[in-house]
Amino acid sequence: MIRTMLMQKKKIAVLGAGVMGTGIAQTFAAKGHEVMLIYVYDDKQRAKPVETMANNLNILCQNGLLAEEEVPEIISRVSFTESLEEAAQFADVIFECIVEKLEVKQEYFKKLDRLCSPSTILATNTSAISVTEIAETSIHKERIIGTHFWNPAYLVPLVEVIKTKYVSEDIVGQTYDLLESAGKAPVIVQKDVPGFLANRMQHALFREAISIVENGIASAADVDKAIKYGFGMRLGVRAPMEVIDAGGLDLTYNIHSYLFPHIENSTEPSALLTNLLEEGKLGFKSGEGFQKWSEEDIETSQRELIEGLIKVGKALDRI
Repeated sequence: MIRTMLMQKKKIAVLGAGVMGTGIAQTFAAKGHEVMLIYVYDDKQRAKPVETMANNLNILCQNGLLAEEEVPEIISRVSFTESLEEAAQFADVIFECIVEKLEVKQEYFKKLDRLCSPSTILATNTSAISVTEIAETSIHKERIIGTHFWNPAYLVPLVEVIKTKYVSEDIVGQTYDLLESAGKAPVIVQKDVPGFLANRMQHALFREAISIVENGIASAADVDKAIKYGFGMRLGVRAPMEVIDAGGLDLTYNIHSYLFPHIENSTEPSALLTNLLEEGKLGFKSGEGFQKWSEEDIETSQRELIEGLIKVGKALDRI
C-alpha cells in the first residue's frame, strides 16, 4: 500500500511556533520545502522560533551534520504569519502543534477545513487525543490525519501516522511518502487508540519503572541506569518483536507465564506518583521529582540528551 517515490517539494504550514512546531518546520525547511509558521496565542513573544531554529541548526553544524553556510538558507525558507487565511492559501500540508485540548483543536481544524483547498492535508501532532474525535466537527474528515512527531522533532526519526475511521488511504500514502522523503521513519498506526503505538509501550515501561521504585526494589537512579546500560542500548538495534523471534517464542512464553503475575498491572497512576504530585514535586519544573535536580543538573541532562541522540543517530546512520 505504501510506496517510495521522489517527492515534489511541498508548501508546508505549521500551526503553532512552540518547540514542536519549530522543530517540524526546521525538519522540512532543511529538506528544501517552503515552510510557513503560524503564530497562535503568545508564540511570537514567548517561543522565539527563529532563535530556537538557529540554535538547533548550529548544534548540527558543531556535530558535523550540517555546513555553516546552509543555516541562513534553511532559515530563509521559513516565513511567519498570524493569519489562518494566508496559511490556507499557501499550504499543501498543514501540521497542527497547539495546546492538547480537544475543543481547541476541533475549532482550529473546522476553520482550516473551511478555508483550505480540499486537496490540502490537515495533520495533527497530538500525542494523546483521539484523531478521529479531532476530525469529528469538520466536513472533509477524509483529509485529516494524525502525525505524531517525537521531541526533538528535528533529531528523532519516528513519526506515527495515525489513521482515523474517516481518513482516505490516499491521504495516508501521501503523508507517509512526504515524511519519508523528509528523512523521517514513519510507522502506520492502523487503529486510533489511546496512546497510539509508541506511547503505549513507553508508558507501560514507565508504569513498571515507578512500581519498582514504589516497592523498594531499586532506586530511581538505578532504574534509569539499568535501562541506559542494559536493554536500552540494545533496543535501538534489536527491538522487542525481533528479540522474541531471536530467542524463541517458547522461551518468551515460559518467561511470561512465570513473570506476568508479579509485574505491575494497575489501571490507575501509582500512589507514589500521586503523592509526589500533591507535594509539588514535579521534576525539572520544581527541582525535585523522583530525584533532586539542580539547575546545573537540568542543563547537563538537556545537553546530554541532544548530544546523545546525535551520537546514536550518527552511529546507527539514522540522522
